Amino acid sequence: MNPLVIGIAGGTGSGKTSVTNKVLDHLDRDRVVVIQHDSYYKDISSYGGLTPAEVNFDHPDSLETALLVEHISELRAGRGIDQPIYNFTTHERLGSRKRLEPKEIIIIEGILIFVDKKLRNLMNIKVFIETDSDERVLRRIRRDTLERGRSIDSVVQQYTKTVKPMHLEFVEPSKHWADIIIPRGAENTVGIDMLVTKIKMMMKEVT
Repeated sequence: MNPLVIGIAGGTGSGKTSVTNKVLDHLDRDRVVVIQHDSYYKDISSYGGLTPAEVNFDHPDSLETALLVEHISELRAGRGIDQPIYNFTTHERLGSRKRLEPKEIIIIEGILIFVDKKLRNLMNIKVFIETDSDERVLRRIRRDTLERGRSIDSVVQQYTKTVKPMHLEFVEPSKHWADIIIPRGAENTVGIDMLVTKIKMMMKEVT
C-alpha cells in the first residue's frame, strides 16, 4: 500500500474533528482511517502518584507519540494496529484496544501532531486549523463539562495553568510546518473544498 497521510492540527477547540468530518463527507469513508493523537495519552499511573490536577496534559511528553509513529508506519506498510483507548474521565487507558485496519487514506488529528519530527515526516499533507482563541475556550469548556464530566472551574484552571501556555509554546509555533492553513475551521467551506480537491488529486497520483 501507498496510503495518503493527512495531519490535521490546531489548538484545543479549533474544530479539528469538525473539519475532519466535513472532509469525510466528500470522500469514501470506507477508504479512510482516522487516528486521534488523544488516544495515545499516557496512563495516569505512569506519573508516579501525581494526581490529574498535577499533570500537564498539554505538554508533548504527556503523549506516547513514539507508539503513534510506530502505528502509522505499520498502517503505511499495510498492517493493522491495536490502538489504545483512553478514558478522559479517569485518565486511564482501558485494557481493551481498538483494531484499525490499513486504508488508502490515513487522517491524524491532534493539537501537537506537528511538534514531533518523526510523526510530521510521515505526513503527505499537513493542515492547521486556525480559530479565534475566545471561541476555542468556549468550545473547550462545553466539551469538557458535557462530554468528560469536568467542572467549569477545573476546565478554566487547567486552561490558565497549562493549555494556554502550552499552546503558545508548542501548538502555535508548529503552524510553521503546515502546508495548508484553514481559518475559522468547519465554517470555511472554501478552504475545506480546496483541501478535498487536493486530496483527490493526490489519490489519483498514488493509485
